[in-house]
Amino acid sequence: MSLFKARDWWAAVLGEGEEFDQGCLCVGDVDNSGSGHDKIVVGSYMGMLRVFSPHPAKPGEPSPAHSQLLEVQLRDPVIQVEVGKFVSCSDLLHLAVLHPRKLSVYSISGTAGNVEHGVQYQLKRVYEHNLQRTACNMTYGTFGGVTDHHSMCIQSMDGMLMFFEQESYSFGRFLPGFLLPGPLCYCSRTDTFLTVSSARQVESYRYTLTRCKTHAAKHTHTLQSRRVCADWTLVLGEQALDLSVPSFSPSSSSIFVCGERNLYCLKDNGHIRFMKKLEYNPSCFLPYSSVSEGTTNTLVGNHNNMLLVYQDVTLKWAAQLSCSPVASRAGCNHYVDLKGVVVTLSNEGHLQCSYMGTDPSFFSTPKVDAREQDYSQIDTEMKSLQRVIRQATRTQAVLRILFPVLSTLFKVLSRHVCVLTVCCVSKTVFFFVCLFYTGVGSTTVVAFSAFLNGQYPPADLTGDVAVSYSSPTGIPRVAQCKFSLPLRLVCCPSAPSKNAKYKITVDTNKPPVNLSEVFPDFLEKSEDKEGNALAFHFLSGPRVTVMASKTSQRYRIQSESFEDIWLVAKELVQRFDRHFAKQGVKDFRNSFAGPIPLAEYFETVDHHFELRVSAEKYQDLLSERAVQFRAIQRRLLTRFKDKTPAPLQNLDTLMEGTYRQVIALADAAEENRACLNQAFVRLRSATHLLILLVSLWQGLNTEQNAILEATLLPLLQDTPQLGWEESVDAAVSHLLRTCLSRSPKDQALSLSTSQLNMPKDTVRLKKHITLLCDRLGKGGRLSLASEANVPTPVMMPGERGEECLCVSRCVCV
Repeated sequence: MSLFKARDWWAAVLGEGEEFDQGCLCVGDVDNSGSGHDKIVVGSYMGMLRVFSPHPAKPGEPSPAHSQLLEVQLRDPVIQVEVGKFVSCSDLLHLAVLHPRKLSVYSISGTAGNVEHGVQYQLKRVYEHNLQRTACNMTYGTFGGVTDHHSMCIQSMDGMLMFFEQESYSFGRFLPGFLLPGPLCYCSRTDTFLTVSSARQVESYRYTLTRCKTHAAKHTHTLQSRRVCADWTLVLGEQALDLSVPSFSPSSSSIFVCGERNLYCLKDNGHIRFMKKLEYNPSCFLPYSSVSEGTTNTLVGNHNNMLLVYQDVTLKWAAQLSCSPVASRAGCNHYVDLKGVVVTLSNEGHLQCSYMGTDPSFFSTPKVDAREQDYSQIDTEMKSLQRVIRQATRTQAVLRILFPVLSTLFKVLSRHVCVLTVCCVSKTVFFFVCLFYTGVGSTTVVAFSAFLNGQYPPADLTGDVAVSYSSPTGIPRVAQCKFSLPLRLVCCPSAPSKNAKYKITVDTNKPPVNLSEVFPDFLEKSEDKEGNALAFHFLSGPRVTVMASKTSQRYRIQSESFEDIWLVAKELVQRFDRHFAKQGVKDFRNSFAGPIPLAEYFETVDHHFELRVSAEKYQDLLSERAVQFRAIQRRLLTRFKDKTPAPLQNLDTLMEGTYRQVIALADAAEENRACLNQAFVRLRSATHLLILLVSLWQGLNTEQNAILEATLLPLLQDTPQLGWEESVDAAVSHLLRTCLSRSPKDQALSLSTSQLNMPKDTVRLKKHITLLCDRLGKGGRLSLASEANVPTPVMMPGERGEECLCVSRCVCV
């Protein structure tokens, strides 16, 4: 723990729920202002691009609003941002933005307005390159000794280096022995590219040899001519976090590598200059110039919110940060003549400009309020709080659960601190810090409460428990297990109803049983003495009835809502299995005779999709009204600043009307978002029910059921960038092309790498889900092996004559 804290100069929190990484931050005079004042450019995986010009704020006050120059929502996630001379016909600096399948170069310029707040910054795309392979990272520099402009090199996920000379694609070369991508860096002194391969070794490749071999390959077309050899390699024995080749001094010739546990400094020929063993896991690093000749300073951040400064191998300074940085840069700010500002970015979007210093934090002890306490008032308040607590404990909406953690998870624990993580219905994570002093092999009971996350039944009642602890030798360990919340937590017994809109029937191969024996905890309000009918009343309103046949081995589950049947059907199947297992019956089996209720399921899919379309419409309307509102504001400010008063020409009325429209649209969008969340939970419930019915219909084993669940339930929540419909359509299409394909030739096709976008409608999705169920019903098997369905099942007459709705290679025949 450092005695000193990094001095905060400027800070900002970017977005909510966004993710950032080491390539999402760069610093430079991106708007070419010429003032020497660096701007901060930040991109996120959610596609947001922001540009900041930090200004210091007074102590205790928030950062000025005009520090943010630009904020643009891009269509694709931002992997990396860099500032350089990327346009051939210009000497100005431009911004390069790397997306998974695209490289875009932008210019940022500012236009002075008519009022003091009127400087407008614009982002203009100069050119872009569409990539044929998914990008991982990139580097830039003066490749081949060209000094007036910068070229770019992109490393793909499959190990190809793609070279671009400004607006033109130059060539591409594959790295030898490639498995996984690593950090990439360019060294201008030796004109080489440096990377750390999956073999855990530093590899150097000369640009001139790579380019020459590319030209030779065009003429000889031999494998030997296409092979690229490393200039030198150095085995590290660990994976590298980042690479850096500092160029702050002409005499310095060092290559820095930040590993998982070590910091390396190499010469240009690959020989080790020095090495520093770290006692922590680094999160980022940044070499910079030192005041001592012949040495280099290195700034290293770690996951303990620490910022450490090394001069070669000697620790010179340590400071505390407010968060763990994943990227760090150094910038200059000439507004206050502050050079060497440390810019850090966390993975959650905490952007901070700080400096090293020993300025004390002055703190004055507040005066103690010495007035006498009114004990009668305190006693009255205590009684009212106790009355509220008693009323809350009597409600049926909350059920306190005692969850006994198995002693096998804790048999190695003795006098150690453990962190318990519980993930339950609402997917909320709780943290408990528990002290165990009771010895080895003890059993500990942890009590927690579960609450409904909305006015609708949950989609699942299962949860996960993870325990993090340290063994007696100090080795960190993690133990995990699953648990299920009781059905009584979300529903209570009710009177059965004879009629309902939606009905499904579950068959068994054993004589009918008394439902009172299977559900002994739901007999409070049951009027059926024979145990042939039982009703469940969910706390959110819906009712589900289970009726057993008196003459056959069938059980009917019915409700006014299709998705509400899921939890009761799952509980019925599980309790049947436990009931007959206790009686020693080994050949008991549940089944479903069909047909699969796809029409009812597709009603839920269409309702969810309609709300997604409405959300996009509200977003577009809000953007239009916001642009209109800002335009009216600028005109009004111009009128008010004018020395000669002019009539407002009803601009104030137009501004008030636009403001009301913005507020109304925001309220409607928020209401639609709440409905969309509820619709997605109901869609998950309906999908769970569909998976259960297909599993009972075809007798799927555990592995096949897991594949089907991963296909139809790929997401835990919807996002504006990726929704349920396009994810499921891609997964189902992959199954139809592989293990459920009609032709063995199609089984060699790989999953499409095209970008997933929101579809125009659900016709194609419903067609593919129908085909999935149809092919499973005709003998298809779900398997991850490509030869799962050889020989191919016999095609039914007339199936090929159906209309195909696929836009890519047909999967319907």
